[in-house]
Amino acid sequence: MKVYTKTGDSGQTGILGGTRLQKDHIRIEAYGTVDELNAHIGLLRDSPGATDYNDTLVMIQEDLFTLGSHLASDPEKNKMELPELDESRITDLEKMMDEMDGLLPAMKNFVLPGGHVAVSQSHVVRCICRRAERATIRLQSSSYVKGHHIKYLNRLSDFFFVLSRKLAQDLGAIETPWKPRG
Repeated sequence: MKVYTKTGDSGQTGILGGTRLQKDHIRIEAYGTVDELNAHIGLLRDSPGATDYNDTLVMIQEDLFTLGSHLASDPEKNKMELPELDESRITDLEKMMDEMDGLLPAMKNFVLPGGHVAVSQSHVVRCICRRAERATIRLQSSSYVKGHHIKYLNRLSDFFFVLSRKLAQDLGAIETPWKPRG
């Protein structure tokens, strides 16, 4: 099987269920951004200092493939059985955040991304996750999207913020507080 099909050369792509959409359609934007998020989590996994979180990050990447499969399907025409992203995964993220947060000093300021490559990459992941959430919300305004899929993305971006702080602590990186000027 070849990677290229030439069927997208005219600016359209097919989704599960056989529907063809313009490549700039919000559905394509939503699952494409989830795919970009997943790739950046892979980069975070490969960042020095983040390897202790590898199992958790792989689990999240698997969740995102599941979520992406739903976003990449026509909710009315797709007959393929898709894996399910269970709502309990949201609770799992919350528990992991609570555990990490319990080990961190209280936040007194907003912090600037940086201090270590892994910390910075976790912030990049957080930002892409927020963009994926916004795209999925836009999709929901015109097509069916499971509510807990949006909730998962929302919680996931929070998770990556807490992880960035935990990585800073683990790696002895300095968290630079934001000091507004003016």
